Amino acid sequence: MALNIVREIDDRVAVRHVLMSVSDKTGLATFVPGLVAACPDVKIYSTGGTYTEVERILGPEGARKHLVSVSDYTGQPEMQGGLVKTLDFKIYLGLLSETYNEAHQKDLARVGAVGLDMVVVNLYPFRKTVAREGVTPEEARTNIDIGGPCMVRASAKNYLRVASVTDPADYGALVDELSAQGGTLGLDTRLCLMKKAFDHTAQYDTAIAAFFAGVPYEKARSTYEVHEPS
Repeated sequence: MALNIVREIDDRVAVRHVLMSVSDKTGLATFVPGLVAACPDVKIYSTGGTYTEVERILGPEGARKHLVSVSDYTGQPEMQGGLVKTLDFKIYLGLLSETYNEAHQKDLARVGAVGLDMVVVNLYPFRKTVAREGVTPEEARTNIDIGGPCMVRASAKNYLRVASVTDPADYGALVDELSAQGGTLGLDTRLCLMKKAFDHTAQYDTAIAAFFAGVPYEKARSTYEVHEPS
C-alpha cells in the first residue's frame, strides 16, 4: 500500500470540534469559557470526570449547546472502570482525516463522524503514582494510560490539521490566538504543539519502562492471587 503523502493543507484551521479528556484539570475553569467565547459554535466531546467538570463550568445552558458525551457520539458505552472510552473508529477518523482528501471526507460522511480540530489531553499520573513510597506494581500498572497517548499521537501526527494540546500552560496563549484570529489556529502553533506532544508521550513511556525495569518477577507475582492451571 502506498504511503499517504499530503500535498495540500490550510495554514489556519477553524476550531469547531474539540476532544477533551484530561487527568489534570488545572486551568479548565478559564480555558473552557475562553474557548467558547472565541469559537461560539464549538462542540466539546468529552468523557468521564472531564465531562462532569466541563458541564459544571459551562452550566446547564452552555453544556446543552457545546458539550457532547463521547459515548453519545460514538454510540458505544465506556468499558467498566473507564478502560475503553475513546478508542473508537469515529474518533480516529476525526483525528487522522485530511481536509483535501476526498476519500477521507467520504469516510467521515459514511459513519457520521466529524473532523476533530483540537485534542486537549493529559495522561494518567503515572510518574506521580510511582513516586510514592511503597507503590505496588499493580498501582503502577493501573495508571498506565492507553487511550490518552493514542489520541495525543494521532492528533500530533496530523498537526497539518489538528492541534494537540497536552500542557495546561498553553491554554492562555491558545485562547489569545483564537480570540485574535477569528477562532483559528495557525500551522506554526500546531507544529509547536506537535513537538511538545511527542516529547510528552516519550517521557511518559520512558517513565513506565524505567519503573518496570526495576520490578523483579517475584515482586510482580506477589502482588496478586495467582491461579495455577488445573
